[in-house]
Amino acid sequence: MLLDYIPTILQGALLTVGVSLASLLVAIVLGLLGATAKLSGHRVAALAATVYTTVVRGIPELVLMLLVFYGGTIGLNQLLEAMGSEQQVDINPFVAGVLTIGFIYGAYMTETFRGAILAIPRGQMEAAWAFGMGRLQTFWRITLPQMVRYALPGFTNNWLVLIKSTALVSLIGLQDMTLLAKQAAAATRSPIFFFLFVGGLFLVYTSASLWVLRHLEARFSAGVRRAQSWQA
Repeated sequence: MLLDYIPTILQGALLTVGVSLASLLVAIVLGLLGATAKLSGHRVAALAATVYTTVVRGIPELVLMLLVFYGGTIGLNQLLEAMGSEQQVDINPFVAGVLTIGFIYGAYMTETFRGAILAIPRGQMEAAWAFGMGRLQTFWRITLPQMVRYALPGFTNNWLVLIKSTALVSLIGLQDMTLLAKQAAAATRSPIFFFLFVGGLFLVYTSASLWVLRHLEARFSAGVRRAQSWQA
């Protein structure tokens, strides 16, 4: 009886993976934009990025999720009504979950990327400019590879927390593994079994992520280790 619900929960686990990866993509884009704005020297852009990171990091994730899902739906419908349209819009729970989680962790990624860029000696970028490289080419060939190395520890922490935050999408009706486990627990009156199973799935997901990110960190740090061995 209990095992009959496992395939359904595993399907929900695939949805959880999709939500987390899509949210990560949104967070990376917003993080890069936010870090660039903070380091641009443009007062308005820097202020906007500062307000973004301050506000988002100060409001609970659950509140933001509900604001986007319910408040966004009400706001869009009121806007359409003001424009004379009778059409009603419902925000897709998947889209709402992805945008909200990505928006939240974009603020954390902003600080992670900003710190990583600041850790790179500015003289390297100035040398690239002196050799005739444009700013985009300098970023792609000089800044980005080193930024990844400096950002990976903070990026890893943000990613692991983001994965666990995907459980919040169950509150807006998305059929992820957390909601499906809750439904199975209610039907069978065996909450411990199903929630332990979901906890194990999250543990497998985070452990696999750690393995991949550690290998990435080792790869991006290989040149530094070689240089240190030559100096020794």
